[in-house]
Amino acid sequence: MAEIADTVLVQRASMRDATASRAGLHGLVPLATVNADAWRSLAGRAVEPNGYYLPDWALALDASARGRTNSSALCAWRDARLTGLLPVISLWRAYKIPLPALVATEPYGTLCTPQLDREQAESAALEIMSQARAAGAHALLLRAVALDGPAMRAFREELRRDGLSPKLLQSHLRASLDATRDAEELLQEALGAKKLKELRRQRNRLAEHGAVRFDVARTPDTVASALETFLALEASGWKAKRGTALAQDNGDAAFIRRAVVALAAAGQCEIISLFAGETPIAAGIVLRHGERAFFFKLGVDERFAKYSPGVQLTLELTRHLCADPAIRFADSTAAPDHPMINPIWRGRLAIGDVLIPLRRHDPVVALIRAALTLRQAIREPARRAIRLLRQRRESRQEKSA
Repeated sequence: MAEIADTVLVQRASMRDATASRAGLHGLVPLATVNADAWRSLAGRAVEPNGYYLPDWALALDASARGRTNSSALCAWRDARLTGLLPVISLWRAYKIPLPALVATEPYGTLCTPQLDREQAESAALEIMSQARAAGAHALLLRAVALDGPAMRAFREELRRDGLSPKLLQSHLRASLDATRDAEELLQEALGAKKLKELRRQRNRLAEHGAVRFDVARTPDTVASALETFLALEASGWKAKRGTALAQDNGDAAFIRRAVVALAAAGQCEIISLFAGETPIAAGIVLRHGERAFFFKLGVDERFAKYSPGVQLTLELTRHLCADPAIRFADSTAAPDHPMINPIWRGRLAIGDVLIPLRRHDPVVALIRAALTLRQAIREPARRAIRLLRQRRESRQEKSA
């Protein structure tokens, strides 16, 4: 077994070296070699929470998730203490653009805000940029980053001091929840009396199939069990038809099973479920980091679509999070204009892709920006068309979910 493991590590190192050489990059640290305890300590001091860059999530992802293995890391250290970390891949690997840039690893959840020590955020951001520069990169692409958060502010400040500025490539708003508010007041404002009355009617009709109950799994054992219910629900509906259900890929399934159990042991993961009698009709995965929660994925039993199982689960999640004094804010991590959660969670979080130049007056940065802009201009009409077709085909299921 040790020989097999060594062979796998050699193969992964060779893949990393080949990818980096195409982009003119070198000397990058494999993400899998970052000290997990030092990373956990950093996560506990992070200036801005990101459940998807917690070590138990990111290392499980790096080990087996489809298309997301073999990442590198940019690390900042101060007096033997990890003060900053950003998982990265090359621009070539991310977008097949053969230019020397590094891109924040997409961690399945759509949030790539770096982990920075709250007491040394700016110096950690500076060191991360220095590490990228030392690896041969001319730019660093932070994709799906919180635009108005303290982590991005730290990068802006260090760039300003060096006479540089970040370049915003694209941005959007997505649903979020102010969990400090009273849940019933918030839902009343968001949905109105008429819609809430209709949802109560649907819930009462659902109770004809058995008593309706909301369950929260928190311990490693209960989370492991609830995850199997979630995987089965997700693989039973339209996500399976699209090929995006986690259980459809062995690597994805191994990643999520490892990640949620490890995070639950640290109090950083819950699986929420809605039952009618003994029948699970909806389930979701929620990560927790600091004062924030992150709504990762949702699976529903589409046989109960007329009762709006996903909406019913989200209403219960809203009440659950608003009642928890440890949580002040929740990120839906959903697509912009999501038809289910946008009407319920009326807060909006600005998310965007930001290109960070690493040298002053660098013509290569202009080439990188132009290549990324051209790629987006070519792909966006096709993506809009595909989205429109999917929405037409699946809007009924999504709205009821």
